[in-house]
Amino acid sequence: MLLSTSIPLSFLVWACSAYSPSERTFTVNHFYGQQNLITARMDPILSPDGPSGHVHAVQGGNAFAMSMSDEQALKSTCTSSLVKNDKSNYWTPALYFQDPETGKLEAVDLSYMQVYYFFEATSDVIKPFPPGLRIVVGDPSLRTPPPTGGLLINDLSEGTPQPVQWTCPRSNDRPPLYPENSDGLNGAGIQDPRNPGSGVGFPDRNCDGFASPLRADIHFPSCYNPDAGLRDYKNNMQFPTKGNCPSGWVHVPHLFYEVYWDTAKFADRWSQGDGSQPFVLANGDPTGYSLHGDFIAGWDVQTLQQIIDNCNTGTSAMHTCPGLIGGLEDPSTTCTIDNPFPKEAVSGVLSALPGDNPIGAWGRRKKSVRSSLLSSISGLFTAAERANTLIEKRSSLVSPPNNAQVQPGWSYIGCLADNNREDNVVANYTSLDSAPQFLTNAKCVAYCEGAGYSIASTKNSSECYCSNATTFSNKIPSNSCDGPCEGDTSQTCGGTSSISVYSKDPIYTKTRPRIHKNDIFLH
Repeated sequence: MLLSTSIPLSFLVWACSAYSPSERTFTVNHFYGQQNLITARMDPILSPDGPSGHVHAVQGGNAFAMSMSDEQALKSTCTSSLVKNDKSNYWTPALYFQDPETGKLEAVDLSYMQVYYFFEATSDVIKPFPPGLRIVVGDPSLRTPPPTGGLLINDLSEGTPQPVQWTCPRSNDRPPLYPENSDGLNGAGIQDPRNPGSGVGFPDRNCDGFASPLRADIHFPSCYNPDAGLRDYKNNMQFPTKGNCPSGWVHVPHLFYEVYWDTAKFADRWSQGDGSQPFVLANGDPTGYSLHGDFIAGWDVQTLQQIIDNCNTGTSAMHTCPGLIGGLEDPSTTCTIDNPFPKEAVSGVLSALPGDNPIGAWGRRKKSVRSSLLSSISGLFTAAERANTLIEKRSSLVSPPNNAQVQPGWSYIGCLADNNREDNVVANYTSLDSAPQFLTNAKCVAYCEGAGYSIASTKNSSECYCSNATTFSNKIPSNSCDGPCEGDTSQTCGGTSSISVYSKDPIYTKTRPRIHKNDIFLH
């Protein structure tokens, strides 16, 4: 019997696939071994070629490195994934406990991690991740609750995506996990109105459910835009709309990280239910709002396609998928890599977070009557008046004033050209819309350090940018940074097309040498 050519291809795919347009299917990728692949300041997506601003807990293939080519993950000789042909890497920020009595920090052990591969109910054809695809979800700089409150949203038809939460299994839902009517700004997050065991931001209760400590939940978008490419993590992915991706995009599996942290062992060392809690992410975030996840694809494409088309094992896990190609790793072994910064302590009892990340404030503190009054008074000094003052100050400067040390451990690098933001010399910069008014270099540095970055740049008197990587090949004369800082006109904060750059890590304080064709290097 011949099939009619009018039958859609998608129907033929559904006929031989585990997923369908009406039912979501899934399988769970488990990891094995005595520990995760590595815990270190490494992030080849956001901080290539140098140390990351904060510590991450990493799983996956042992080709993981500070900088990775698109095919590098596939070269792994082992993986902490139980499925041998998954050489991908999965990582999230590490978690620390701050002792309320001593102020000391203690690394919280990663109990275990598992990654759900959801195959959404869709009329699209679901395809494997192309090797080297980079995906980032969550905002490392966030310290306030999302506008959607505690809701979990991972489909555009439901509104602005809010894909990260904290889940806290408990023996009893009363008292509630989060303070009732919490605004998420003063010591505890906000409960998901649809799930009493989850919410955004850290809860102020201990998780006492059976074998289930505090859990980070991270959903990844499943629509890949091939026009944006593998590396453009800011633009190459989006969440589906009613399960479907835009035309021309590729529908890939929907990843969902469950990351379990052994918080139960600290339960008797802090007071519960008082609107505060003792845990802090490795980037210095005590709120939990900056929870984020990263992924670099390293799948054997044929293996993942076979799983997509045939595997609906649910919680029975991916390693039980029928006809699994490539087999399994030996669960009695452990796949790890060496820390590239062996002298940096990332576990045990610490006086400060690795990378010297300061612990920030919880959201926005409520304003006192006095501070509200001061805000009202300062509002009388209009933006136009400030602009006129800065113009007058700029014209009166013969040369830019000396930019003194802004914070211990930070150095002024110099003035760099910044002709347009699309070609900004500070790679991976983040525009800080919530940066303090009346900007100074010190405020920008403090903000960037608190957000986990090692490069801070000011521009045009009032703009602040953060990054973890830059080159200094286009330094320009210091008097090109002639914009008096809004908050201190004795300093300069870049210029209209230039930036004043500060660096935290000594690795960035040297100009990269130019390599001439006649240079000889001995190895």
